[in-house]
Amino acid sequence: MILNRKWLLSLSLAFLLSVTVACNDTDESAEDNNEETETQEEDGEGSEGNTEQPQMPEPDLEGIPEVVAEVNGEEIAAEEFKTTYEGQFQQMAMQSQMTGQEVDQDQLKKQIAESMVGQELLIQEANSRDIEVSEEEIDETLTGLAEQNGVESKDEFLAALEEQGMGQEEVMSQVEMQVKLDQVIASEAGDIEPTEEELEQAYEQVKAQQEQMSEGNGESAEIPSFEEAKPDLIEQVKRQKKGQATQTLVEQLREDADVTVNL
Repeated sequence: MILNRKWLLSLSLAFLLSVTVACNDTDESAEDNNEETETQEEDGEGSEGNTEQPQMPEPDLEGIPEVVAEVNGEEIAAEEFKTTYEGQFQQMAMQSQMTGQEVDQDQLKKQIAESMVGQELLIQEANSRDIEVSEEEIDETLTGLAEQNGVESKDEFLAALEEQGMGQEEVMSQVEMQVKLDQVIASEAGDIEPTEEELEQAYEQVKAQQEQMSEGNGESAEIPSFEEAKPDLIEQVKRQKKGQATQTLVEQLREDADVTVNL
């Protein structure tokens, strides 16, 4: 569990990255994956005799400016950008090993810089609103973060963070900001409870994706029934609605913001 200075705020950043990074690459990755599978079948590659894995690419951090971006006078420093970039690049590099699609690092840098600008805009918006955060909300968020990181209790979680040099005051400050961000996004998203029709549409999309993957792998996939998948579908649709609301708010905030990106 290695966390950077703004580790908690990665929750809001994740929404933005899911829109600016993952959505841009999903279709291309699926197509390239199918092409790669066909090529391997034709050439006899990917057989049991060839177990050598391609070398993991390294992140290119040369030439990153000291100030990556400025948002209404607030700077996004190179150190913060590099930490975020390295984490996202590692995920993309692992995907590239599976798909055979090379990571476009220039594009990824621009996407992450834009996402971090969006994150800063959200933080500034949260600070501008009169939001009261209760101890109960902070406690609930801490407990949830401990569970996400596989830690049994919030006390153990705080102790682990302290070992990494993060004092309790800093942690609590970030937790409070995360709660504020959650409230801002919730107010923008409104009622995110999915309808039956939305769940059915999401189920058909999941089915189509799994069938496409199974065809590419030459294996038959076991697809759960709609009722079995329903709890996961509900959470998926809620995340999508929150992500869309977050992106819409960022776009609105940016229209009136003074933003400079130096990449």
